[in-house]
Amino acid sequence: MSEPMRLLISSFIICAVAIVFYATSLSYQLQLTSLLYRIPFVYQVSSAVARNTTSSPSLLISSDTADRIPFVGLSPIPLTSLTPTKSANMTVPRTIQKAFLATEQSEGAGARVRRSIGTSALRNLSPFLMLDHASVSPGAGFPDHPHRGQETITYILHGAIDHEDFAGNKGTIETGDLQFMTAGRGIMHAEMPRPNPDGTPNVAMQLWVDLPAKLKGVEPRYRDLRASEIPQITVDEGKVSIKIISGQSHGTDSVQELAYTPVWIFDVTIHPGGKVTQPLPVGWNAFAYTLSGSTTFGVGKDQTTVGQYHNVVFKREGDVVNAEVDKDAAEEGRLVLVAGLPLDQKVVQYGPFVVNSQEEVYQAMLDYQSHANGFERAKGWASEIGKGLVH
Repeated sequence: MSEPMRLLISSFIICAVAIVFYATSLSYQLQLTSLLYRIPFVYQVSSAVARNTTSSPSLLISSDTADRIPFVGLSPIPLTSLTPTKSANMTVPRTIQKAFLATEQSEGAGARVRRSIGTSALRNLSPFLMLDHASVSPGAGFPDHPHRGQETITYILHGAIDHEDFAGNKGTIETGDLQFMTAGRGIMHAEMPRPNPDGTPNVAMQLWVDLPAKLKGVEPRYRDLRASEIPQITVDEGKVSIKIISGQSHGTDSVQELAYTPVWIFDVTIHPGGKVTQPLPVGWNAFAYTLSGSTTFGVGKDQTTVGQYHNVVFKREGDVVNAEVDKDAAEEGRLVLVAGLPLDQKVVQYGPFVVNSQEEVYQAMLDYQSHANGFERAKGWASEIGKGLVH
């Protein structure tokens, strides 16, 4: 059977399952339809695509108990083991594979989002599944919704966001804070902005990271990373500031054991005339998202200047990313640089469910509807912070 025909038949099967769910639970169908509208079905035919492009109730681990729970993610990979054999001071700059504007769209309940990863421009870049840059005004937000099979990393750029889940966990992350959430076998939660005194929107970034197949069944957990915990360094005589959210930069390490899938994240601000060279593990997929200003990436003839709200995807070859801002620039350049270990596995995504086969998609939908295998506590649950919003 040809691949297009197989995918067409698969789509019919999913539609049939949805119709059955509609007949059995109208409220469930309405919730799921809303969620699936957010993120279209994605099916990767083989693990090569990922490489080249890149039951009991669950126990949720809040940030105050995370340090007491053994961390069982992928083994840490030292930087030295990922660096090619070369002379001591020799580096290989990464060049740009593609750069594109993240266009704004509606999302959730009234939020405005610039999505770059998870679109037709870049379906995914293993292990990354989605990247949103969201602006959430008062009265908008992301009410009750489920997840399975991925980790989400939420970074607050301005304001504050409350979160609440079906296990009774609640909390707030504010400007400069991050939340690392592992959905694992299943979670249902809400993320809602707190009104700012000056009426300005809350601004945040959210990155979805795939979980290795062997870890998709882990119990959900949270790890809140406060701004005060993030090391910050300056280089190039103070013209460059780097917040080391995860990873290593210029001899300084971040807080450890934040996510199961190895990911490095840096918030970099470059003043006019500043330059920075950031080492990255060899073979990892990497991108930069430009928050403000114009930044020039690369060296020599391979230099490219990129404006605000662009996703810059780097080729895997090389071990450093070079970035600078022209000395005559009117403003500083700010970017978030991210790298992650590619996962050699098939990705099947249906809305908020990210698994490894079509059968697992059907099972995730059934589990959510029947409140089983990780979704037991979703039955009859509604968050307090999400009440009053139209789903």
